[in-house]
Amino acid sequence: MTKRPFLLISPLIILMLFAFIGFQENKGLTDFDKTVKVTLRDVGSKLLLASKDSTSLILPIKKVKENHYKLEFQNQLVISPDSLVNIVNASLKKAKLPKRYIVEVINCNSNDVSYSFKITTFSEKDIVPCLGRNLPTDCYIIHIFFLEESSLFSPYILAFIVLFLVFAILFFKKWQQKPLLVTKEDEYIKIGHYKFYQDQNKLIRDTLEIKLSAKECELMQMFSNHQNQIIKREVLIKHIWEDNGVFVGRSLDTFISKLRKKFKDDDTINIVNVHGVGYKLEVK
Repeated sequence: MTKRPFLLISPLIILMLFAFIGFQENKGLTDFDKTVKVTLRDVGSKLLLASKDSTSLILPIKKVKENHYKLEFQNQLVISPDSLVNIVNASLKKAKLPKRYIVEVINCNSNDVSYSFKITTFSEKDIVPCLGRNLPTDCYIIHIFFLEESSLFSPYILAFIVLFLVFAILFFKKWQQKPLLVTKEDEYIKIGHYKFYQDQNKLIRDTLEIKLSAKECELMQMFSNHQNQIIKREVLIKHIWEDNGVFVGRSLDTFISKLRKKFKDDDTINIVNVHGVGYKLEVK
């Protein structure tokens, strides 16, 4: 029995799809970390310039835990809440990072929260207090907490995966409803030692191939489907000639004679003339 190719490859497709999703998710998380660190370094640079400091260093950006990062400075600086909010907003927006986040400014010495604000996707829900009041020169660490999924996994890729799965399910169901098709090379009728390929108008015995004309092939179809049975002469004439041209008196006998010659090397096959009735394909 022929197996359906789709059933054979579908597990492989599913495994490849999950591998692709896993790869994209891991790649997305890695890209997210890199993007956040570059962006926070940009934020730190702008804060130092706003504090009129163009020489001190920004320490390595650290990931505290998932969605939580911190920005540290080599020296003390002045922080203006107005500048901090604007700089962070602009930098994160430019980097296309998550739009919901909380920023906390921690005093290095007391470990107290010197300033914080919260940004959401709805401006009326944003919490941005104490604007216009600068923080004194001191040592500060800036923490940022992202409030949504920390993945740059493209929504277009997600849409593609969903569409692919829908298509695969529909294709699978449609394929299940289709009958199995056998290739033309496998369609034949056994006649003694011969194979009759009616769609290809030929007989094959071992390596010998015998071509048949259209009429010979139509006769062989009748005989092969009624082996060792008498077929009346008028049935053969009606089937082959009635709607396919003009029948000449000796036409049937002529084509029968031609078919006999095709089987002349096989004593187990004979087309017998049953006098006054018709013909019979005898296969011993």
